[in-house]
Amino acid sequence: MTATVGTNSPMTPVSGPVPGTITTPGYAKAVAQMAYAWGWPMVNIQSRRLMYAQVPMKGTLGPLPVAPLNELAMLADYIDPNIRIVAHPNQDVVYGFGVMALDNEPVVVQIPDFGERFWMYEIADQRTDSFARAAKIYGTNPGFYLIVGPGWKGEKPEGIADVFRSPTNTGVVIPRVFMEDTAEDRSAIQPVLSRIMMYPLSKFTGSIQSVDWKKLPALPVPKATGASAKDGGETPWVNPDTFFKQLEQVLDDVPPLPGEEALYSQFRAVLEAASGDATIAEVLRETARESEKQLVAPLFYFSNVGVKVANNWTRPFNNAAFGTDYLTRLAIAKSNIFTNHMLETTYLYQYKDETGARLDGKNTYTLTFPPGQTPPVTGFWSLTMYNQKHFFVSNEIKRYSTGTKNKALRFNSDGSLTIYIQNKRPAAEKASNWLPAPEGEFAITIRAYGPREELIKGDWSPPPVKIGKG
Repeated sequence: MTATVGTNSPMTPVSGPVPGTITTPGYAKAVAQMAYAWGWPMVNIQSRRLMYAQVPMKGTLGPLPVAPLNELAMLADYIDPNIRIVAHPNQDVVYGFGVMALDNEPVVVQIPDFGERFWMYEIADQRTDSFARAAKIYGTNPGFYLIVGPGWKGEKPEGIADVFRSPTNTGVVIPRVFMEDTAEDRSAIQPVLSRIMMYPLSKFTGSIQSVDWKKLPALPVPKATGASAKDGGETPWVNPDTFFKQLEQVLDDVPPLPGEEALYSQFRAVLEAASGDATIAEVLRETARESEKQLVAPLFYFSNVGVKVANNWTRPFNNAAFGTDYLTRLAIAKSNIFTNHMLETTYLYQYKDETGARLDGKNTYTLTFPPGQTPPVTGFWSLTMYNQKHFFVSNEIKRYSTGTKNKALRFNSDGSLTIYIQNKRPAAEKASNWLPAPEGEFAITIRAYGPREELIKGDWSPPPVKIGKG
């Protein structure tokens, strides 16, 4: 006999369990694991917003520029090599950073005239997906741009060039501006840096506002900042013990993508079950702790991130355009959060030499680009050195990356380019092409800003890292 709902009503499928459905510990664990993988990047961003909500004014927090919600702050030089609050930094660009709270108010972003200088603004939502195009590669014009939340219903104010609508109320704006590694360019870049601004719409005057970013005050560390890492790694922004409480807020704040409605219902059902059942609540806590160690931690390693390409390099093909690729979104959030959009930057990671052995400072290595085969870009490229925790390595020449910014790079007589990757200083004729390595295991990353089509599609891959003889 077939059950019906109502007298003449057709049966409609339920999105997730019927309210009150008994939830077993085993099922709760299965859903909780998926929820942890799905929600980890968004809880990460939520925790950063909580910290920035305590910032009283523009300033520096250790090596980072910080500002209140809906404002940003810029550095005036490359980022400090002692940074630990965000893993996998680079010293190719001058950074800025701001957290948006669009449920409070829309924000105005100033884009000055950069001239021929390469620049981009990463404008990403709480999912870490980019949703606005503001970069040299897009031909974005100087001007004022308004960023609004998903529920904004206002009119574009006079003087605003365009409106970018964020899918979520929480997001980030991260300007990146190329600077050559010279005293002359450090001076030349300052006027344009001073006009990079973000502020609430209520502070918009129609006139360019500016700040001398070299004069930011040092601020005390807010209470809500992530706890210091005990292993020399990145400041932890996701706490397994509070994850599922924060996930409730994420589900309320982040609208589902098409097709995600049932997933949301499953997560909400388990959270509801945990609220009335101590056993299920404990299952969620234990699953969060296990998932942090077994699910998230292995994705820190670049050898587990993205797609394996030629010569043991790995790379994502959809950075900052993850959609429902929860695995890559999580891997990027854990290993090197805040990547630019795939059309703006290509990231290539390397842990191994040509034989498949782990890169280690006890050895010497070379990376040789054949003639005309440096990374194909319309902007610039770099090769950056990292320790085991994806941070910079202290070295005698204070060089943490090399590439387009280094005008002293010497090409070989046949037009090829060899970079010497080793712990000890090489012979004098090789020193200009030396990328210092630590004594232990390390990783290297190629960044290609303004990647050409062959790089975006994967038709170009880097050469192998060759081990030396001595």
